[in-house]
Amino acid sequence: MNTMTKLVPTYADVLAAADKLKGHAHRTPVLRSATADRLLGGELFFKCENFQRAGAFKFRGAFNALSRFSPAQRRAGVVAFSSGNHAQAIALSARELQIPATIVMPHDAPRAKVAATRGYGAEVVVYDRYTEDREAIGRRLASERGLTLIPPYDHPDVIAGQGTATLELIQEVGELDALFVCLGGGGLLSGAALALRALSPRARLYGVEPEAGNDGQRSFRSGEIVHIDTPQTIADGAQTQHLGHLTFEIIRRDVDDIVTATDAQLVQSMAFFAERMKIVVEPTGCLAFAGARHGGVPIAGKRVGVLVSGGNIDLARYGELLAGRAAV
Repeated sequence: MNTMTKLVPTYADVLAAADKLKGHAHRTPVLRSATADRLLGGELFFKCENFQRAGAFKFRGAFNALSRFSPAQRRAGVVAFSSGNHAQAIALSARELQIPATIVMPHDAPRAKVAATRGYGAEVVVYDRYTEDREAIGRRLASERGLTLIPPYDHPDVIAGQGTATLELIQEVGELDALFVCLGGGGLLSGAALALRALSPRARLYGVEPEAGNDGQRSFRSGEIVHIDTPQTIADGAQTQHLGHLTFEIIRRDVDDIVTATDAQLVQSMAFFAERMKIVVEPTGCLAFAGARHGGVPIAGKRVGVLVSGGNIDLARYGELLAGRAAV
């Protein structure tokens, strides 16, 4: 057994994460929509992580990871890199656990996400996502300052924490025929796979990523991790350039397929959530529903889970997208 295999989390790690998160993470609601059921011809169950603390599922993995720090690690502090949701999650978790936090964020990250990250007490280090390497910056800061680096997805404790969203979904609604999950670096999808294979093993699992950034789809179908340039998409939480080694190992083992959604389809889904379900969902958070609706997967007559990953978006940008004024 190689070192990487030893690091790959299991369903037992998801259960352990659920214990760590009790009293800290919200048990988010599962919403239904008769209109969505009619449109897709199945029974849809929307696990709404836009109601999670810090506005996204990322709080689960961040808190689980930081809660396992040694006393020395807690004193020294944490560093993370993120376009926004992992940033906020690490900052909030660090504040609760009294751990100093430094977050590397792109200069064009949504203003609301940057403001929230600073509001939780973290130091923000800005970089250019198109010309600089955030992972290298994070490693340098960790080395220079003695910080512990917690990446946004390729970490066993992060993956296990994200798996608790699917754990809760199936505990609430029972076994599923299919589950759709947004895909950036693969933390939420790989965590979902651990829980789904244990609790609803016959269900089909689909990752959904932006059409402009389909590195995960290409990796899944080629059998090796594909690296791409930063994709141009409104789904800023999925502007990743490659899957993680841990996440890819789980995804290629447990996922049935990966489909894509266009930016226009994401805006359409944002409008559906706002008009029909009365909830604010960011573009990345719309990937799973857009994939279920437009991904060509037959789901008529089936029980289908949809992970709504987050709701963090600048209100001005949100209004522009819904009004059709912004280029998508």
